Amino acid sequence: MASRTHVQRVRILYKTILRLHRGLPAEIQPLGNNYVRDEFKRHKKCVESEAIIFLHEWTDYAVSLAEQLGLRGPHTGQPLGKCLKEKDLEMLRDEQVCQLYELMIAATGKTEDKSKDKT
Repeated sequence: MASRTHVQRVRILYKTILRLHRGLPAEIQPLGNNYVRDEFKRHKKCVESEAIIFLHEWTDYAVSLAEQLGLRGPHTGQPLGKCLKEKDLEMLRDEQVCQLYELMIAATGKTEDKSKDKT
């Protein structure tokens, strides 16, 4: 059997992630699916070096999510999500930090307005 093409590998990863999202709580499934769609569309025409990093990171995400959802049995499931290390946050561009913050607000339902005076 011949090796899969780049496009086939990307499509398989994309579909795998969307299938994994079926195991997420119903209220965050659309958020996760929309985010994945947007990211894959955004990187459709990226350069090869970015594509390699992109695929590696999303593959890690798929493996991590599968472990968290306990796809090898309910006894293997873990709480959803993981904490970002400070060094990982420092590597993000400003726009990525903003995007991550907006994602956190959407996922938690918390509002941005915490600076109101209570006097």
